[in-house]
Parts: sequence; C-alpha cells; structure tokens
Amino acid sequence: MDSDDTSTISGRSLQVGGTRASDRRYDCLDDAARLARRYIDGLQDRPVGAQAGLGELRAALARPLTDEGEDPSVVVESLARDVDPGLVASGGPRYFGFVIGGAVPAAVAADWLVSAWDQNGGGFVASPALSVVEEVAATWVRELLGVPASSGVGFVTGCQMANFTCLAAARHAILRDAGWDVEAHGLHGAPRVRVLAGEYAHVTVGVACRLLGLGQLVDVVPVDDQGRMRADALRDALAGGTGDPTIVCAQAGEINTGAFDPFVDIARICREHRAWLHIDGAFGLWAAASPRSRGLLAGAEHADSWATDGHKWLNVPYDCGIAIVADPRAHRVAMTSTSAYVPAHDDDEPYGFDWSPEFSRRARGVTVYAALRQLGRHGLADLVDRCCDHARLIARRLAAEPGIDVVNDVVLNQVLVRFGDDDALTSTVVQRVQRDGICWLAGSTFRGRSVMRISVVGWQTTPADAHRSADAIIAAARTAGG
Repeated sequence: MDSDDTSTISGRSLQVGGTRASDRRYDCLDDAARLARRYIDGLQDRPVGAQAGLGELRAALARPLTDEGEDPSVVVESLARDVDPGLVASGGPRYFGFVIGGAVPAAVAADWLVSAWDQNGGGFVASPALSVVEEVAATWVRELLGVPASSGVGFVTGCQMANFTCLAAARHAILRDAGWDVEAHGLHGAPRVRVLAGEYAHVTVGVACRLLGLGQLVDVVPVDDQGRMRADALRDALAGGTGDPTIVCAQAGEINTGAFDPFVDIARICREHRAWLHIDGAFGLWAAASPRSRGLLAGAEHADSWATDGHKWLNVPYDCGIAIVADPRAHRVAMTSTSAYVPAHDDDEPYGFDWSPEFSRRARGVTVYAALRQLGRHGLADLVDRCCDHARLIARRLAAEPGIDVVNDVVLNQVLVRFGDDDALTSTVVQRVQRDGICWLAGSTFRGRSVMRISVVGWQTTPADAHRSADAIIAAARTAGG
C-alpha cells in the first residue's frame, strides 16, 4: 500500500502510511464530555426517577446490528439521547435509595482517564503508575478507617466481593490454624467451618459464604430492636459450639437502621473463643472518617477484616469495593495467583491480583485516590457529617407530622419511616413519592413491617434539598391518607 493510501472506518477517512488527513474517530470523546457535563448540570432539576419504562427503552435501544459499523459520534449522541429517559438521577441531591452515593467531580474525571489509559490494574508490570496510585490510595484508606497500617487492601467491584475476599482470608487462616491447607486441598475432608452472623446480616455475607463452599446456612445470632447483634447471644452461641473453626460476621451500619453492632464486646468474645471477626461496613465504616461519628466504631479496630464500598459514602463512580484484612499474609495467600508469564515480584511490589480475586481488572483504586485528594480529611469528615445532619433533619420534619412515625434511632444516615402504622399505606406513600419525582427513596421491611427507607449519602445534598424532600413525603402521605 502506498504511503498516501487511505482506509475508511465508519465513514471517516484516515491516511494509513503518512500523516493523518482527517482522522476524527476521537471526536466522540469530546462529544461524550459535553453530553456528560450536560447531564450532570441537569441533576438538580430533572425528575429523580426514570421517566421511561421497559417497553419504551427496548423500543429506543434495540436496533439491528449493522454490518459496517457506525460513526462513533453518532453512536455516542444517540446513546445519550435514547437512555436519558430511563436514567435515574442517583448522582443528584435528592436520591435517597439503596445507599447509592453520587460521584465527586475529581473521581468522575479520574474514571474517564482510567478508561482512556486502559491499563490492567492487576499488577505492577502491566501498569506501574496506576499500581502505585492504588498503593497510595490503600494507605490513605487504612489511615482514614483506623485499621492497622500493615493490613492488606484489595480494590474489588463492591461489598459483595469485598466480603468474599475477606472471608476467603478468614477461611484460609482458621483452617490453617486447624492444620488444614484449604488452598492446596480444598474443603473435602476439611474441618467444618462455622459462620455466625446477626439476624439482619446483609445478603452478600450469605452469598460470599456460599461461593466459598461454606454453605449459606449461617448460624443466626439474635439482634435487638435496632438490628444490632446481641453480644450476650453471641457469647452463648460460641460457648455452645463444638470447637469448629469459627468466623463471626458483624455489621457497621445495619442496612435499614444504620445501627452498629457492639464491637468492643464482640471483639473480646471473639478473642476468647479464637474466632475470626469480620465487619461488613459497606457504608458505615466511613463513619470512622468523622470525629463526630467514629465513636460508633469503638472496638472495630480489633476485627480481623473489614469490607466497605467506595461507591457509597466516599462518592466515587461505580464500581468500587474495598477489602481489608489485618493479616496481610492470610489475605495474600487466599487471593494471589501467578502464571509462567507473570514475573516474580517482591512482597512490597504493588500487584493488585495479590489482594483481590481478579487477575485482570480496571484500576478502580484511582477514583479513590482522586476523591480523597479532592476532599481531604476535613472534606470527607464534613461529607459524612452533612449527610447525617440531613438525615436527622428529614427525620425531625417527618416525626412532627401526625400519622408519620420514624421507627429507628437515627444514629447515622438512615431513616426508617412508617405511615399510619399500616403496611399498605406505607407502600402507597413510597410509590407516590417515587412517581412525583422530587426525591426518590425505596421501600423495605424491618421487623416484619413495611417501611420507607431513606439513605442520605450524596455529596450534593443540601439542607434545602432535605426540606424539599420532607415536604414531598409529607404531601404524599397526606394525599394517600385521604
């Protein structure tokens, strides 16, 4: 082919052998930035819930796949247009569903760069720079959460895989102490591993146990009226055991109430019975960043492992979970993998696949690095405190209204609400609020009763948003109540 020969890709010409004449394939990146900025700028005013249903979205997005491909800018423009009615404004200031945070600007921008750099975050040899970025981010996370500085840290997809990773390390350590090498021999013939968790443990703990071959029949420990594990019940359960290697799963931030298990007592009991203590702190672990709230975590520093999410209260884009294990050797042995084409490396050389289940993965710790640099210690503490203040404001407004009951102690960012002490009315109010679009929140069930569940974790929420949302909930309750 001559140096001035050209090829055409999706209708755009480029010179193959010499200087590019009109290569505009990457104009779509500018288009994406413009469209993303327009979406983010509109979060304050757009309805919070989706405006299109399943049928409409399928009609807009399901199209025949072409043989020749399409212009990249056309793809990006039409994608943004067609998905827009089905987007939920979860990054906005009045989204209070499912403990979903927004994303601070530095983290969004860093996430774009991660995609543009397209590095495998699995190890130093594949991406030296981003491996070091994640190493630094891990150091900051340890410091902010008050866990041992020597802990292993793995960046995973979310708290499902963070729980999995931590419990894999736990499985390794307690079976090792029982004389069994689970990595070499598997579970067939191994001592039985006993797992105890509170009655309201998150479903991801059970799923992690199932994936690890431990079964989903976790021994349930009774809880109090806020969903906190009862330390006396845990002591009785451990005392009545058969001496099997044991893992105890506690919670920092019960998923409905936001309550914290009594870690001082639980940690002492676990030490007495040589049980591994794991803490599922998907959002609640970030309370450690706030001098005002970190007392809720007293004793949590004595756990053996901790799981949390970055895409909740830290407000980085999906997906980002963080698995932390106090014994880095147990963490690494449970996770690390190698192959003939992977160079040997020293323990202090940053290889992401030493600490997470994935061999190839996105360098998701970069968004953590960027968010923490933007926020700083004081900014992160302020984010946590503001969200708690907004939750309490909404709770006060609702509790003052006849027929509306706040059924939990608002110790953090979670508010549970019941209307007319009636399941059907509560569900109706939730649906009306979702449909009105001023704010968005979800229904749940707590202690066998339907509740409205309000989770405040977004960095953009202001007192005005909290008041506006409370007004919308009260108006929906009055209308629904006749």
